[in-house]
This record gives sequence, C-alpha cells and structure tokens, in this order.
Amino acid sequence: MSTRLPKNEQGLRLGYTTGSCAAAASAAAVQMLLTGTEVTEAVIDTPKGISLVLDIEQIFMQEHRVRCAVRKDAGDDPDITDGICIYAVAESSGQPGVHIRGGIGVGTVTRPGLDQPVGEAAINHVPREMITREVQRVIHALDADEVHTGICITIEIPDGVELAAKTFNPRLGIEGGLSVLGTSGIVEPMSEDALKRTIRAELSMRRAEGNQRVVLVPGNYGLDFLRESYKIDADTAVKCSNYIGDAVDMAGALGFTELLLVGHIGKLVKLSGGIFQTHSRQADARIDLLVSAGVRAGVSGEILRQLFDAVTTEDALQILDEHQALQAVMAAVKERAVYYLQQRAGEQMQARVVLFSNRFGEL
Repeated sequence: MSTRLPKNEQGLRLGYTTGSCAAAASAAAVQMLLTGTEVTEAVIDTPKGISLVLDIEQIFMQEHRVRCAVRKDAGDDPDITDGICIYAVAESSGQPGVHIRGGIGVGTVTRPGLDQPVGEAAINHVPREMITREVQRVIHALDADEVHTGICITIEIPDGVELAAKTFNPRLGIEGGLSVLGTSGIVEPMSEDALKRTIRAELSMRRAEGNQRVVLVPGNYGLDFLRESYKIDADTAVKCSNYIGDAVDMAGALGFTELLLVGHIGKLVKLSGGIFQTHSRQADARIDLLVSAGVRAGVSGEILRQLFDAVTTEDALQILDEHQALQAVMAAVKERAVYYLQQRAGEQMQARVVLFSNRFGEL
C-alpha cells in the first residue's frame, strides 16, 4: 500500500510529486524488465529525505519492454494532477547509461528560459536525477551492470494532453502536455509557492527571449483589457495573481528595465496604500483608499461619506463620476500607486501603471 504522508504544521496532508511517481514507475519497470517478475510496489528516496513506498499499477510486460504506472497523490494540495497515473516504459538501449524521454502527455519545451532546453521533454532536472538514480539502484541491486549497460525510460501521462490546457504550460512555452516537476519529491500543500515559481518561470522565459520590458497583469480581467482596448496579444503579458510585489522583485532581479502593471481598480487601488499582496484575506482597504485619494483630490465630505457606503469599487466610481470627481480621484490613486510601485522596482527599472474599470474603461 502506498505511503500515506503526514500533515504539516497547518494540518494539511503532504503528497508526492509527479517526479516521484515517474521515478518509482521507472524503477519498477526496469526491475520487471530485468527479472521478468511482476513488481507491485517500489521504494524510492526523495531529495526531501523521505522514503516512499508506492503502489505499481497497470502493468504490461513484454520480453523487451515493460510499462507500468504510479498514481499521483497530491495530499491536500489543489493539484490538477492529483489521482492521475504517471507511466514509465522501460526498454533496453544500445547506448550506455539511462536515457529519459517524454512520451504521450508529457510536454515539449518550445521556448528558452525554462528548466530544460528547447526541444526537450518537460521533465525537469530533479525528476531526471531521481529517475536515473532509482534505475541505477535497481540495476546495481540485481548485479546487472555488465549485462545491461543501457536503459531507455519513456515517461507518459495519457491524461496530460487534456489537463495541460488548464495549466500555465501553453503560456510558458510547453506544448503538448504536462511537465514532470518537483524539487523535493514531496508535495507540500503551499499553492502560493507553486504559483510564485510559475510566475518566475514565465518572467525568466521572457527575459531569455531578450525582452527588457514586461507587462504584468493580476488576472484575466487585465488580459482581456489589453486585448480589447489596446489590441495587445494577451500572451505577451505575465499573470502575477495577487503576488504583485513578488513579481516586481523577480522582474528586477532578472534584469528587466521597464515594467507596466495593468489591472482593475478593485485590485490595484491597494497599491496606492503600499499593499503588494492584494488578496482580500491580506488587505481589503479598497474603499478606504479611495476615500483617502478623495481627500487628497479635495472631494467634499458629503461625497466621501457616500463612498463609505459603496459595496464595490465600481459603485464607488459611479458615485465619483456622478459628482464629476472621478478624474481627479483616479489621478490621486495613480500617483500614489506609481510612487509605491517605483519604490519597490528600484532605480534599475522604470514602473508604470494602467488602472481600468469594467464600467468606465481606462481610468
């Protein structure tokens, strides 16, 4: 029975990565290829220092080829790959060493700046190291080094073609399937870290393509606005979700010289208060900051009191528009947002902001 990992300090159960699944399936497939005997579980060591015992499923054995799978368990992490099977196909190779390829459902890298070179299967370097180590361990344990000098491993994720469309992979330049990931072998249910890694990977790819300017958008609203208002291809922008500060830091560290942040007023008004993590759980001061901007713009106390009763930022903008105060207040919001954004970006990167509203368009 597969290892069921414990919970972390937040009470969320750990899981194991697609890289761990691929390594375990590869080890089992090689053992069956060399011995001709069916294997129902595999034991692997993860870079995290945790050993895993993983069940082997869907075994198909031939004289010179073995295919089997390990089912992914992401623990309590909201991982799109949870429950799918990661397959490994083991075959003898005429070339010495362990050779790793991507099969159906494993994406191919099509743009520079990612973990693997263009044209390679999107199997990151740590999973590759894990697969190689576990396969070599099996070969050594069976004292088969002299007989089997070369093994070819093909990783397959049949569900990967369909699932990849629901991930960042197409935007990152990974076509045709999912990535085989994992730096520790263990899934720690911290989706924030996973998202930040994705943001950095996309920024890194754009920098590797020679870009010195970058457009950030918190989400799909920003992408739609770029496409509809400016006729800009949404694929040229990087989605940063609520992690605006982290994305700005990453862009600076990667050497971008210009940054444009485009977003809905409900999100980016928070920048005018120096708030760079914009999830409502972290800071929900939208109306307060609009009122503050109204004070700086000289708006009357009666209008400001009306703003406090607004449920959404769009409603607040409607009130300001009705009193011919929208332009002045938006100028005050933008001035402070640019101030804080430029402070975060530093001297090496010029920062600009575009604020928009679904009701009023560009503000």
